[in-house]
Amino acid sequence: MLTSQRKALIAQRLSRYGEIVAKTLAAELDLSEDTIRRDLREMAAEGLLKRVHGGALPLAPALPDLAARQTLATDEKAALGARAAAMIEPGQVVFLDGGTTTAALARALPRSFAFTVVTHSPTIACDLERHPTAEVVLIGGRLYKHSMVTTGALALEAIRGLKADLYFMGVTAAHPTHGLTTGDMEEAATKRIIADNAAATWVLLTAEKLGRASPWTIMPTASATGLIVPDSLAPEVLALYRELDVEIVEA
Repeated sequence: MLTSQRKALIAQRLSRYGEIVAKTLAAELDLSEDTIRRDLREMAAEGLLKRVHGGALPLAPALPDLAARQTLATDEKAALGARAAAMIEPGQVVFLDGGTTTAALARALPRSFAFTVVTHSPTIACDLERHPTAEVVLIGGRLYKHSMVTTGALALEAIRGLKADLYFMGVTAAHPTHGLTTGDMEEAATKRIIADNAAATWVLLTAEKLGRASPWTIMPTASATGLIVPDSLAPEVLALYRELDVEIVEA
């Protein structure tokens, strides 16, 4: 089998099954593992997949800027946001991550009782300017413009002094084995510390983020309290996530 044929097969298998195990594929094709691993390295260098220990995963697509993301999967994000907002109880301290899905959550926040929203996203804070019952606390720091969130030492110092009841986390990819991931090192560290300081962490996931991986790991998927996902997903897509002892809520 030619190199181009092997790579085409690898791409096809990734699309269909969401994972390549180098040892298994090498045995199936009667080739050495080194041959398959070389193919995977080359494809990773070309931006076609993400190398992981023992094989490869589909690479989470590069995110467009925030303005462009606001036009994508709007109905799906609205449903996820509404379901997350229904979890909030009077008097709670809620940490909202940056991003367009949590922006949909901000628009759905309860208006009939008081609670506190903490965020490191100035855009989320601005969205809550006219909210009648939410006390808003904005975390300062270095602005990561792509996601419009603050990171760095100042942000982390403030976050470590906080104990939130609920943290609604945004990620760029989620995989049952390879965890919750994002595209920026400092952003991953910030999310991890927010989760460490929250009583419960819920991850809002649109369909295209499942079964993929981004470069920087936030934490294992099983470390989250639960995942909020679209109710349109096939049962087999969620089967491996349900085995992790993490709650799955469909919206």
